[in-house]
Amino acid sequence: MNGAVAFLLATVLNLPVFAASSTATQAPKLDNATCLSCHDGKKGAIEVPAADDEKRELLTVTAEKLAGGVHAKMECVACHTDIRDSADKANAHGKADAPKLARVDCAGCHEKLLAAAQADGTLKDKPRLEVIVKNAHAYQKSFHARPNQNFPDQPNATCDGCHDTHSFNVPADKKSPAYDQWRLQIGTTCGSTCHSEQLDTYAASVHGQAAMEKHDIKAAVCTDCHTTHAITSSSDDPFILAVTDRCGSCHEKSLTTYRATYHGQINALGYTNTAKCYSCHGSHKIAKADDPKSTVHPTNLLKTCQTCHSGKKDLALAPAGFATYQPHGHAGDFNKYPQIWVAWQIMLQLLVGTFAFFWLHTLLWFYREFKERKAHAGEQQIRLDSVPAQYKGKHVQRFSPMWRLGHITFALSLMVLTATGIPLFYPTSPWASPLMTLLGGPHTAGLIHRTSAVIFAGVFFLHLFAVAAYLVKNWNTFKFFGPNSLVPNLQDGKDMIAMFKWFFGKGPRPKFDRWTYWEKFDYWAPFWGVTIIGVSGLIMWLPNFFGAFLPGWVFNVAAIFHAEEAFLAVVFLFTVHFFNNHFRPDKFPVEVVMFTGTFSIEEFKHDHAVEYERLVASGELEKYLVDAPSPTKLALSKLLGFVLIACGLTLLTLVGIGFFTQIG
Repeated sequence: MNGAVAFLLATVLNLPVFAASSTATQAPKLDNATCLSCHDGKKGAIEVPAADDEKRELLTVTAEKLAGGVHAKMECVACHTDIRDSADKANAHGKADAPKLARVDCAGCHEKLLAAAQADGTLKDKPRLEVIVKNAHAYQKSFHARPNQNFPDQPNATCDGCHDTHSFNVPADKKSPAYDQWRLQIGTTCGSTCHSEQLDTYAASVHGQAAMEKHDIKAAVCTDCHTTHAITSSSDDPFILAVTDRCGSCHEKSLTTYRATYHGQINALGYTNTAKCYSCHGSHKIAKADDPKSTVHPTNLLKTCQTCHSGKKDLALAPAGFATYQPHGHAGDFNKYPQIWVAWQIMLQLLVGTFAFFWLHTLLWFYREFKERKAHAGEQQIRLDSVPAQYKGKHVQRFSPMWRLGHITFALSLMVLTATGIPLFYPTSPWASPLMTLLGGPHTAGLIHRTSAVIFAGVFFLHLFAVAAYLVKNWNTFKFFGPNSLVPNLQDGKDMIAMFKWFFGKGPRPKFDRWTYWEKFDYWAPFWGVTIIGVSGLIMWLPNFFGAFLPGWVFNVAAIFHAEEAFLAVVFLFTVHFFNNHFRPDKFPVEVVMFTGTFSIEEFKHDHAVEYERLVASGELEKYLVDAPSPTKLALSKLLGFVLIACGLTLLTLVGIGFFTQIG
């Protein structure tokens, strides 16, 4: 009896506890409707206590606004995770004594969703999720995510600042009208929240007018230049280097022509010290070129050039000729750029004609020599018993020390010129930027290039002086069209015809005198090359001097002549010249006569039979006979030859990669 009474009493006493527990578990949930009861704006502006005894107005989020966004099916507290109130205490987080609300972690939420989708295999049903997380990661590394200078505890911009996460609904289909409308609002979004001054300037520009007034969906908006999430400071190198490509995504032809200029070449190599698109055209206030307010209007061009070429630091004040330079000139429009078109046609015909003839000559020569050597396999190609016994073991002096010194200086300086010049010709090639870095950057490479040019030209003019002195001394006896002269003559034409007959098996191998027709070509080619490359290079080396009295298109023409003639010289030397002297079967793998100055009398008779017979007949042969070079000298000469050939072929390979990268 006493036990039953005690149990009943305990039950009665605990009823309030059970009632309270039941009430707690059934407390109204803090759902979206509860949140909207304050935040939907229907009650007017609601002010609640904030920090420092001030008041703040509740953010208004209408039900319609929330329903139109991609987060419409989510609960408010799914993002505002630190709000734990129940519906009957929904205002607790707004009271002055409430803890400060944590910043909503958009990136963290989407990362968790991605991880969950990857774990349960549903990622394929959520194709946008990976894109969103990628964008979030880009934002976290961007300028917007950096601490604000005035409010270090806040970033420069948040996701909500651009997207308004309560109504966020960026159309995924970039071809849809909805996306077009969203895109046209980007300028307003950026300008109305943060960049008001830039918006005012942009709105008056050719881009802004097209987007905001004409509603042209192709018009450039903020994100086309600055990107969306990976935004960097416009003064940082990554932005400076990338902005030209972003301009080029619309202005493709202009980007191509810009890349052909020195400014564009240096930019493509990864250096920021040359003019970019905005340096000339401006950034937010770009106007049409025929607008008098445009920085590239003819009346403003010189002033625009002088913003960089100001006479300060390393850049002299831009002369008048700079204003008529054509930074976007190209050879495809004779009516607009006649001088450039003519210059390109001249060089194109020269390139095609030279390579067509000499590469055909090379292939036929290789075929004929290879075929003859195969037919006479096992036999000596140069018979040692073809000369009298008293001459055996002797060599013939062919080149004097001065000739050899001039040749090696020419060769080395030309290779240095090539190595320091080709990164500019092919700046987008995979090897160009590393090579320029190895050279110490454009400034150092330029110094090396010009020093080598002076050496190359110096040897050339010293040779001219030596030739002139020889002619003055021997004017009465020297025969300009004689066998010892390098001046082309009628016999050279006959020899060439005979050579082609031999190529096709229609005649014997011709016999040559002291100089063959291809050797004479090798000799005279630098006269053309040094003139074209030298003069054009000098113009580009001293633009301020020449720009003071020459029109700007001269620089365009000089760039074409310099680049194409250099290409011709390099490819010709390292293909045709190397074949004629080193790679044809009779000479392979290396010919050292230009390093030792001599070759065997048997080789002399084989290569220059007419001269050999003439010297024997006149009794002058012994005047040219010398002892064979020592084994050490011969070995070192071969080593030098192999090194130069290896360097030449390496440069040729780089040029080939660059050429096909460029046209691809």
